[in-house]
Amino acid sequence: MDEETSGTSGDVAERGLRYTKDQFEQILEQTEEYVRENPGRSIAYALAAGFILNRLPIGRILGAIVRLAIIAFKPAILAYGATKLYQAAQCEEE
Repeated sequence: MDEETSGTSGDVAERGLRYTKDQFEQILEQTEEYVRENPGRSIAYALAAGFILNRLPIGRILGAIVRLAIIAFKPAILAYGATKLYQAAQCEEE
């Protein structure tokens, strides 16, 4: 039964990966086609996106995310350890 389940989930994961890869390739082809048809507009969009990204405080945002992850890591480890202890206690009772 476990082999069937793992085989099915493997197929789903493989199909999902293939679908994502196909979608990414399709988006890439459409982008290349758009850039070839509208080079001036594409350069303007790229400059605008670069300017906006340059003005965003990305370093501060990433630093805040890392600090939050570190703060959240300690309670997550505590909860994980508690669930493992509970599972071990349940296995010993059986």
